[in-house]
Amino acid sequence: MRTIAWREEKHGAITLLDQRLLPAQATEMVITDYKELIFAIKELAVRGAPALGVAGALGVALIARSAERESWSSELRAQAITELRLARPTAVNLAWGVDQVLPLLSQGSDAVLKRALEIADEDARNNRAMGKRGADYLLARTGKSKLRILTHCNTGALATTEWGTAFGVIRELHERGAIIEVFADETRPLLQGSRLTAWELSEAKIPYRILPDGAAASALFSGAIDAVLIGADRIARNGDSANKIGSLGVAVAASQVGVPFLVVAPESTVDRSLETGAEIEIEFRGDKEVTHFAGKEVAPHGSRTYNPAFDVTPARYIAAVVTEANVYEVSNGVTL
Repeated sequence: MRTIAWREEKHGAITLLDQRLLPAQATEMVITDYKELIFAIKELAVRGAPALGVAGALGVALIARSAERESWSSELRAQAITELRLARPTAVNLAWGVDQVLPLLSQGSDAVLKRALEIADEDARNNRAMGKRGADYLLARTGKSKLRILTHCNTGALATTEWGTAFGVIRELHERGAIIEVFADETRPLLQGSRLTAWELSEAKIPYRILPDGAAASALFSGAIDAVLIGADRIARNGDSANKIGSLGVAVAASQVGVPFLVVAPESTVDRSLETGAEIEIEFRGDKEVTHFAGKEVAPHGSRTYNPAFDVTPARYIAAVVTEANVYEVSNGVTL
């Protein structure tokens, strides 16, 4: 089962694996209305840059189907597409997916859907290509035949259509017998590492440990880590990369001990309209993600929070950005 897919029933539906409920239960969501999709995106039932790109494209197909069936005005259709496009501001792939299919609207919903499904298939192929490029680069860069990898957040099949980006490199290394162990940051406050990445590692039978976010620097300085692999939600032309909050601290620590820090993401995540990461809009999320745990308040009532969903790692801390097309050694001044 793909993380996100199209089901041709009645008027068509988007199916996705509800990531809010993992690992306790694997529940499929069936989405028949674009507002349901926007809710799923904002509430992180579906997440991860490539998966959001597919969601954007399929979402336009869903809107186009509704517009044809219910005789929407062009203004109403355009408003719905804009709402979808802006559901998560930092993740460029969502807007990219929408923009990929917009030129086909005049040809009808079937043409939009055909292109959206092609995007999903392309993502699967791109992930395999990134996995091979990243594995080749890391083995050559470290000079080691077996590696201990640290990763932050979730970049696996759950964040894509299948296989994964940075996690795809881990899968490729595992298939080559080149993984000793994976250290998965818990990734607070929503625990995408301990809930999602650990679940995928367990399913793939890849040896792993979960570590508190605050232990990542200690693990790096102790010599327990050979390389760091993360994904990205938006990458500027100079290589500055926005990813899940906490990525920057890991990158700084890795640079201090000479451990290569790789960003693995598709070309669609590269926003070449931005010269540097200073131009990336950072999404801030609600207080309850920090003040509550498992539905219970764990901080003094009324506590204020600072809860950015992402941070931006400067290119100088990134050994390379790996895409399906290339390996960009951005810390050496290479631009994308």
